[in-house]
Amino acid sequence: QVQLVESGGGLVQAGGSLRLSCAASGSIFSINIMSWYRQAPGKQRELVAVITRGGTTNYAESVKGRFTISRDNAKNSVYLQMNRLKPEDTAVYYCKAAGVYSGQQIRDYWGQGTQVTVSS
Repeated sequence: QVQLVESGGGLVQAGGSLRLSCAASGSIFSINIMSWYRQAPGKQRELVAVITRGGTTNYAESVKGRFTISRDNAKNSVYLQMNRLKPEDTAVYYCKAAGVYSGQQIRDYWGQGTQVTVSS
């Protein structure tokens, strides 16, 4: 069984920074795409940033220039450096690992989420 565990959320003032981490554990041969989503109260879950195994990245327009996604394939981990945070970045942030090959199947996994709160 594969598990994703996020860490690094918390409370920060507007303009501040946070770094989220997500580590995948279990029987993993490879992970194709890793990404971060977020869901604010009363809103749908939205894609924040995505990174391929080869390092190609893409970002939501609302976070371009402020957030940076990176990954460590050897550690099956993905990170999200969030700078110049705004109150509208407040949400639960979820890590997703897509195309996880465990030797028997390929499927997607989600983390449990970590709360990020930005005060004005």
